[in-house]
Amino acid sequence: MPKKLSKTKYIFILGSIMSGLGKGILSSSIGKILQSCDFSICPIKFDGYLNVDCGTMNPLRHGEVFVLEDGTECDMDLGTYERFLNISLNSQNSITGGKLFKKIIEKERAGGYLGKDVQFVPHLTNEIKSWIKKAAEDFSADFCLVEVGGTVGDLENGYFIEAARQLAQEQKGDVLFIQLTYIPFLSSGEAKTKPTQHSNRLITSLGVHPEIIICRTEEKLNKEAKEKISLYCNVEPDCIFEDPKLEYLYELPLVLEKQGFSSILLKKFNLEPVQPKLDNWKKILDRLANPTQTVDVAITGKYTAVVDAYASIKEALVHASAKLGIKTKVDFVDTEGLENNKDPNQLLQKYNGIIVPGGFGSRGVEGKIKSIEWARINSIPFLGLCFGMQLMVIEYARNVAGLKNANSTEVDPNTPHPVVDLLPSQKKITQKGGTMRLGSWECILKKGTKAALAYSKERVFERHRHRYEVNNAYTEILEKAGLIFSGTSADGTIMEMAEWPTGWGVATQAHAEFTSRLEQPSALFVAFLEECLKNKKAKS
Repeated sequence: MPKKLSKTKYIFILGSIMSGLGKGILSSSIGKILQSCDFSICPIKFDGYLNVDCGTMNPLRHGEVFVLEDGTECDMDLGTYERFLNISLNSQNSITGGKLFKKIIEKERAGGYLGKDVQFVPHLTNEIKSWIKKAAEDFSADFCLVEVGGTVGDLENGYFIEAARQLAQEQKGDVLFIQLTYIPFLSSGEAKTKPTQHSNRLITSLGVHPEIIICRTEEKLNKEAKEKISLYCNVEPDCIFEDPKLEYLYELPLVLEKQGFSSILLKKFNLEPVQPKLDNWKKILDRLANPTQTVDVAITGKYTAVVDAYASIKEALVHASAKLGIKTKVDFVDTEGLENNKDPNQLLQKYNGIIVPGGFGSRGVEGKIKSIEWARINSIPFLGLCFGMQLMVIEYARNVAGLKNANSTEVDPNTPHPVVDLLPSQKKITQKGGTMRLGSWECILKKGTKAALAYSKERVFERHRHRYEVNNAYTEILEKAGLIFSGTSADGTIMEMAEWPTGWGVATQAHAEFTSRLEQPSALFVAFLEECLKNKKAKS
């Protein structure tokens, strides 16, 4: 989308005194509204942690690790941006405290600050401002939306807010701050605005003034509550917006716009109002709201205690459901429970499809394999993602090809049949961060296979995040037993996709969920749900 404005406008989205309010969804929704007004958008997420990226973080603590086209491992909010805006982001869009400090230290060691004592102000804050402006310039952005992770008052994001304050001083009229807050309600139904007042006071003490306040609320705010927020937070009443609880997060742009959000926002930048073009967005949501059929899908994994660990899979199912005009009911089945259950039929019989997602380590592996075997034997549609493909191969090797105790060397280094092994390029790598096979890679699909039919093409690009692959020493044995390797890397050395000879069981070494968007669903997920519908029809 070409740039329309002569100067980029910057919007900083700040949290309040509690986390988990959905700043990523809000940032994405604001971006979608502005994008629908024909403005070009550059979203940026700042995370204060000292990790360089999310690659070494446990999904049970942090949620899903998202991967961008260039291989950047980042916060799951970057995935939300891509799914709303239908654009591909890169490392510029993800800033962490670790990245910033690493850059400063490397510059200092190289003599970049000779004769100076390196300080938070001005050296670190200047680095932040330069990064933001460079990203906006490279994206030719009319609006650069910067989500500040964490809660206001945290040590780890204070210096970033200071950099934002300086940018606002340097570019008066081109920078706006938005506060996302939470309004609790008492059992009596009274809205309590005091936490918002206190958090706003804390924000303003840092030298920035939110001109728009978005209120997360489970009940509608009355006039009195809005007047209190307006009075004590020094904002006009029409600059206070509600962010209610929604069934689908994609509804928020429509909910905000119904309150006149774009008109107020553009007015703050002295820009003429533009009517957002959200008709197609609304049509997609209407299909979700009025499904013609329902299917039940199980995601069998080991990070089920934190649903955000599989956020992209869940959303890819929403996207595919919208395209097909159906509702997909998703259950997360803990594979450790499957391991202890002698009859998986008790846990899985109600489902029309099974997804085995990615993961690392040996915990819950046998439960995943059991669910794959159950799906194959019972002709239940199966979709394997990353580790899910590797386990599909292991299950087939054991139970069809007769390779007793076949396994991955990641799970069992002493397995007699290492049908999955470390990538050759990984064998000399010792560092853990940013060293896997990451980012977008080409896959060549075999004509006539289920994978090729799903994609309707024979050359695709999907994103990856793995260290292990199918061991080519076993591909011929597996193929003779009937397993089909329907996709390979461009040079033919890596088995990228596999499928069963009968039934619909397709698996990919890639994370197909990472490229799915509401307006452009993953072809593989659409094909999977189509098969789930057929399975339901066959059962009834």
